[in-house]
Amino acid sequence: MKIFKLETYKGYSIFFWIIFVSILGIVASLFYSQNKIDQSTQIKSSLDNIYFQKTIKEITNSLNPRYTEKSYISKSGDTHQTIINKLDLSKEEKAVLLSTIADEKSLKILKINQKFTFKFDHLSEQKIVEFIIETDKKNEVLFRKSKTENKFLSEKIKKNFKKKLVYKETIITNSLYNSAIDLGIKPNIIIEFARLYGFQVDFQRDIWKNDSFQIIYEEFINENKKIVDTGEIIFANLNLQNTDLQLYKFEYEKNKIDYFDENGKSIKKTLMKTPINGARLSSSYGKRKHPILGYTKMHTGTDFAAPIGTPIMASGDGKVTKAGWCGGGGNCVKIKHNSKYQTVYAHMSKFGRGIKKGKRVKQGQVIGYVGSTGLSTGPHLHYEVIENGRKVNSQKLKLPSGKILRGEERKKFEVSKIKIDVLKSDLLLKSN
Repeated sequence: MKIFKLETYKGYSIFFWIIFVSILGIVASLFYSQNKIDQSTQIKSSLDNIYFQKTIKEITNSLNPRYTEKSYISKSGDTHQTIINKLDLSKEEKAVLLSTIADEKSLKILKINQKFTFKFDHLSEQKIVEFIIETDKKNEVLFRKSKTENKFLSEKIKKNFKKKLVYKETIITNSLYNSAIDLGIKPNIIIEFARLYGFQVDFQRDIWKNDSFQIIYEEFINENKKIVDTGEIIFANLNLQNTDLQLYKFEYEKNKIDYFDENGKSIKKTLMKTPINGARLSSSYGKRKHPILGYTKMHTGTDFAAPIGTPIMASGDGKVTKAGWCGGGGNCVKIKHNSKYQTVYAHMSKFGRGIKKGKRVKQGQVIGYVGSTGLSTGPHLHYEVIENGRKVNSQKLKLPSGKILRGEERKKFEVSKIKIDVLKSDLLLKSN
């Protein structure tokens, strides 16, 4: 009997333990589930917290570069405003940039192929912290954001270029231009060479086969030994039918530079003999049968045949009195040089950059390009010279000479000329 009660008690004890363990497991499971729900709610609440979100954003941003740069090369038709408008900035920040550029005098005129570089700070509300604008291949303006004010401080920087003097010479077998190009001379140096000799040489009629030229000019080299720009001509010689026409660069007064022959006489005259390089004289001054109108009339200018787009230069310093349509003359430019001389350039395909009425131009400056507008049978320049209100033959015009060096100026010039001759000899030895 006692044995039965003991065994019965043991059976119930096991049963109670099973129930207890089961209840304990259920409670633990419920507690775990509730705790998990509470954790999820807490995590969600933390994620919704604005400060936490800001922290996450900063951490995420820090994974990308804080500073980036964006560059742009100006094209035809661009303005400072259209360039700035391409940037992803607020209206207020764009206005600050435009105002900064407008205040810099060296950036008044936007040129084609000017490089703009903008530095962005992606953790700042005002994104642009620095930007650079090239004024030319050798100089640029750096703008840095002020740390205390919403404005930029400017600094003009000269690029680290090395100046090199170059000597070139050759026999002219075809044309001056082609011979110079074959030597690797840059077009702007060739144009300047032609401008210097334009006072006394007709490049169509005065240059013969086997004539020659020599030239010393400046080149600017970057750190990669690449030519990035050219400078001034130091010396030039054009040998025409065994006659040398030598020109030496000389600063006869502070910031006053001209080119003089070996006798100290400036080659600069009131007007250039021909305002175009590489053209052919196609019709001279005088009576002729008009090719379109069909009857004989006075031809009051000189025609130079040349390909469309050939640059036309102002034959002297002066003020543009007209840049527009001139009836039978098509697109034309008229320049008043002084109280005595005026010139006219007709049948242009287009005008030079910035050429308009009232614009002052320098001798040799490009004012337009050869075309065939108006009454014209083919591309050419019609060039007129007006002397004291009367149209005259530009090719027979007796032009006054330029400056003649005397006294101390002449002595200084002779010293400068000797130095250039020695330099020419040294460069000639190095080139051989």
